[in-house]
Amino acid sequence: MKLPGFIQRLWTTFKSPSKAALWVLLLMGFFGGVIFWGGFNTAMEASNTEKFCTGCHEMKDNVFVEYRDTIHYANRSGVRASCPDCHVPKAWGPKMIRKIQASNEVLHKVLGTIDTPEKFNAKRLELAKHEWDRMKKTDSRECRNCHNYDGFDYAEQGRRSSKMHQTGLNEGKTCIDCHKGIAHQLPEVEQAIGAPKDGATPEEFHPPVAPEQARPEAEKAPKG
Repeated sequence: MKLPGFIQRLWTTFKSPSKAALWVLLLMGFFGGVIFWGGFNTAMEASNTEKFCTGCHEMKDNVFVEYRDTIHYANRSGVRASCPDCHVPKAWGPKMIRKIQASNEVLHKVLGTIDTPEKFNAKRLELAKHEWDRMKKTDSRECRNCHNYDGFDYAEQGRRSSKMHQTGLNEGKTCIDCHKGIAHQLPEVEQAIGAPKDGATPEEFHPPVAPEQARPEAEKAPKG
């Protein structure tokens, strides 16, 4: 019986043991890659949930409790910014970099670096500065997933908010320059009164903006 052309060629190929083995390896590699990529992405998404972030008591009993009392958790519009919305980039490349950095956090979980409220508060300033620096370097990238200067209607804002937002735009500031503590308690502030303290200095909360960081004049002009 004569087989159709395609089947005949396929049969001829698989009659050769070396070619058959090659095809098997290629098929195994293809399906293995699909399964690996699907599993990898599933794991990535599973680790980008609020449930995952609060799975350890260090987060659940400290920063998550603070976050639940803020406008990012409950507000009149019902729009909620959860842990990964603010702390995990959405773009694939930056997300992978952040995940690699997070491996250090897993290590400190094992070491028990902040496993009590006392240890956590002792490290609060250091942890906060790491996150402030990260957000400063990315121009508050995660904030801009929801907020953007281009979308502001200054006429609808309060007088103080409108003034500060326009001043921040003109001075080249980014969200985190002024909105530290928007979702978590701030570290203690060094008041420079009495005995020395380990709190943050005012300059750490509101660092000066270098002149070269100011936005171009074209961006400063108010939009008609």
